[in-house]
Amino acid sequence: ALRSYPHSAVLDGAGAYRLRWGRRGSALALRLEVRTRGYVGFGLSASGGMASADIVVGGVERGQPYLQDYFTDENRVLKKDPQQDYHLEYAMENSTHTILAFSRELHTCDTNDKSITESTVRVIWAYHHKDMGEAGQNYHGSYRGTKSLRLLNPEREEVLSASLPYFDLTNKDVPVPDKDTTYWCQMFKIPVQHEKHHVTKVEPLIQKGHENLVHHILLYQCSSNLNDSVLDYGHECYHPNMPDSFLTCETVIFAWAIGGEGFTYPPHVGLSIGTAADPLFVLMEVHYDNPSYTEGLTDSSGLRLIYTPVLRKYDAGVIEAGLWVSLFHNIPPGMPEFVSEGHCTLECLEEALGAERPAGIQVFAVLLHAHLAGRAIRMRHFHNGEEQKLLAYDDEFDFNFQEFQYLKEERTILPGDNLITECHYSTVDRIRMTWGGLSTRNEMCLSYLLYYPRINLTRCASIPDIMEQLQFIGVKEIYRPVRTWPFIIKSPKQYKNLSFMDAMNKFKWSRSEGLSYNQLVLKLPVNVRCSKTDNAEWSIQGMTALPPEIVRPYKTEPVICSSSSCLSCSLFLTLLFIVHITASTIGNTGPFV
Repeated sequence: ALRSYPHSAVLDGAGAYRLRWGRRGSALALRLEVRTRGYVGFGLSASGGMASADIVVGGVERGQPYLQDYFTDENRVLKKDPQQDYHLEYAMENSTHTILAFSRELHTCDTNDKSITESTVRVIWAYHHKDMGEAGQNYHGSYRGTKSLRLLNPEREEVLSASLPYFDLTNKDVPVPDKDTTYWCQMFKIPVQHEKHHVTKVEPLIQKGHENLVHHILLYQCSSNLNDSVLDYGHECYHPNMPDSFLTCETVIFAWAIGGEGFTYPPHVGLSIGTAADPLFVLMEVHYDNPSYTEGLTDSSGLRLIYTPVLRKYDAGVIEAGLWVSLFHNIPPGMPEFVSEGHCTLECLEEALGAERPAGIQVFAVLLHAHLAGRAIRMRHFHNGEEQKLLAYDDEFDFNFQEFQYLKEERTILPGDNLITECHYSTVDRIRMTWGGLSTRNEMCLSYLLYYPRINLTRCASIPDIMEQLQFIGVKEIYRPVRTWPFIIKSPKQYKNLSFMDAMNKFKWSRSEGLSYNQLVLKLPVNVRCSKTDNAEWSIQGMTALPPEIVRPYKTEPVICSSSSCLSCSLFLTLLFIVHITASTIGNTGPFV
């Protein structure tokens, strides 16, 4: 029954390969429906390629099913796994399709297998028109690919009434410049006014063919004192000539990033619209990523907001946490791993929650955000100085797949708690510094927390001290007063009249120097960012705070694995049904997709 596989995804562009899956206790049940009468391959890969992958291959040949557990080495050589951990439950072939249902423990104790966690999983797939036995390991040609998914924490597929009203916020033929990064801002007016409603779902509307061009979309609440003249045109964001009205838009109310599907709010929470306290004017910021400098592109992507007059119990809010995006966040070149931390400080949460919501807020979803150098992100949570379970994590971060993670259990954040967004980067392929910034070649380290009930806190972030960073490379003095940006160094001689960016690039970074620098940066005092709506600030904003004393690196919880020999006692062993239906008997039933 398909009810055993509540989640599904089409893995290829032609709709020929569908994956269905569902969790069964400590195991994962999978079902493949593929338009072929040959073999079907499925795998898990750290890189999205064939090297060092965990692979299963199966099919039905002359009425007999087969399923074999394989792995590949670093040279992509396919080898049979001596410990067979994928277990066939059902196999079927008709005139057009092969269907395989099988299961595997999440953690198998097999070094050739990849553990299945709540992190992003890069699924690899392949199929061939011949079975494995006909010609050995047939090359699958172009019938192969990769797709990033969350197998244990996918987008919730809640069925909403088709009759619910919606409105679209979409760009209209925006000319995308032939440069690698463009942020385009367009103001909109929420059409629902005078009466409170709740947005229950937000869906991306990405122009066909632009799935890799549109990297993320942020929706900001703007000042309600604007007038309709601001709706006349869009403009490049963060530009000197950007309209002043855009500067009133500081409060993030929704975030979508590449690879993400729509987001459905939990049944007791909605995004409030229609009252004086709600967004009236909103700014949609679209990040276009055009690394090939393609000319002549125009885009009309955006968001669809589905809403209801049937009010839910709570209004949702969003807090942007992590590292304030600035040049003070930087990563040396040639580093296989470098860790940055952004602090939502105890001081900020003490002041904001103490005034607005002493009983705390409930976080129900988190979006973790970084750029191309990002490898892993964790959201750490401390209460009274003691570390709690991770709020959210992705140890296999994929720049091209970023979406809200639903928390299995809502988490209470109280006054005096602190949150740390911990980002792991690799810059082994870079020869110059990587700087915090807007381009995908720059870096970010952010978490967007969806929570309820809504309070007046929109940003809870930090900036590390730049002068102590510069002292590490030997800088002694800068020109004061600071009149240029980036500011200029006065001494010592080897850096004289260089900007601090040029000085950091001039320094001869080795891996040992980079490691020492990393250890220093993590202990530096931070400048607190603690923002309200309408560009207002909590009094703690701009103050200096010391990062908390914490255990580094984060100690992951031990994994309890189940070896293949244990599976005979599993409650989930299923009778193997082998059904071979010839083309003549199935001819009129159509494909199983």
